[in-house]
Amino acid sequence: MGEPVVIDLGLQRGEPETYERPGRPTTPPWFAPAILAVLVLLLAGASAPLRQPAPLTALLRVPIGPGDPYTITEGGRLLAQTGGTLSSYHLQSGELRWAVEQQMQVARLRTGNGMLLLRPFGRFAVGTTAISLSTGGRQWRNEHNVLSFAGSSLLFAVDDVRTSSGPGRRVENTVQVIDPEIGNVRWQVDLKSTAVLLGVPGPADEQPRALLVRDDRIADLYDVETGGHIAARALPAADYDPDNPVVAGGVLMLRHPGPSGTAVSAYDLAGLRPLWTEPALGTKQIVPCGLLACLTGQFGVRAIDPATGDQRWQRGDLRTVEQEGTSLIGYAGSDPVILADPETGETLVDLSGWDLVPAGPGDGELLVTRDTTDGTRTMVAIAAPGTRKPRLLAELPAGTGSCQSAPERLVCRSAFGELVVWAYRPATGAG
Repeated sequence: MGEPVVIDLGLQRGEPETYERPGRPTTPPWFAPAILAVLVLLLAGASAPLRQPAPLTALLRVPIGPGDPYTITEGGRLLAQTGGTLSSYHLQSGELRWAVEQQMQVARLRTGNGMLLLRPFGRFAVGTTAISLSTGGRQWRNEHNVLSFAGSSLLFAVDDVRTSSGPGRRVENTVQVIDPEIGNVRWQVDLKSTAVLLGVPGPADEQPRALLVRDDRIADLYDVETGGHIAARALPAADYDPDNPVVAGGVLMLRHPGPSGTAVSAYDLAGLRPLWTEPALGTKQIVPCGLLACLTGQFGVRAIDPATGDQRWQRGDLRTVEQEGTSLIGYAGSDPVILADPETGETLVDLSGWDLVPAGPGDGELLVTRDTTDGTRTMVAIAAPGTRKPRLLAELPAGTGSCQSAPERLVCRSAFGELVVWAYRPATGAG
């Protein structure tokens, strides 16, 4: 056999000689610096604190004059009248829903059953114009003052007795019950004298009712939907001021003179049947407290069961209370001092040194404000059960005032002629 023959194929085919030990880089020159830069950015981001959104964010700014009215509706709308324009905004988004020309001068914006009820400004001005909250269109006009009562699908057109105001409203001449959609009169009651008009809840799932207490102390109960007369009852002599009688816990309660001083009597709302009468020395006012009734006055605050008159709790350190939605605010004087549990009277939040922000419709949190000691800044905080003192939210801009609150919204006037809607989030730390 001859010698083996070796054929050299060169590098044109097969594996190159340097396959296992490359002698030059196989990646582009920019790859390593790019990886290093990415690592530096990741490490820097991990070590830096996460940016938190601002506690207050200006969602909407509406030009408004010092005397121009605004209000917050139950459906989460902001209504504002600026000059000759009436506008409606969605509070959650800040979106303008409608704007219409409205030249009527009004002192405030009142709503009821899907309508904006405009009453001309002035002592002798009469009549009410109804504007649709959905479209801004004019619906109807009534020659009287039109009121609404919670739970009723109808409206009441009345002539006020000029010296009265408040929830127990004294009226005269005629009480008309009208349909809110078209403004027609469903039924009416003619009065020979003045009377106190109250909207009261019906028993169980029945429609609400209207109660008229006349000057002769005869109380008449009417079915609001039909105008049917349900019951009549002679009540004790009393002052029958705007806050007397009141409805608390589904019971009609009246403060009146008794054999040995002030007394309180209770009546059911099914047929005005007397439930009980008890002495209430020093009592100056009856205030609803959740499902209870609070007697306030000379000896502090005493909460009772409206159905029986039995005492549930008492606090001598308070002078009066006020129900704000589902919250109970306690006052030692003219300033609020506590947020209390209506069922037990126990202090939930200490409000000393804080002022309340009026709450619009809805179940929003209770907001409070406080000026700093030098008077240059105003702080806003959230008062809610679960914290012993208000939780600091933010500092309000200088010149901010006349605020109202709604769920997750704070609406304030500014010194620059604007109505500002602030979106807020709860603070994490205590104030």
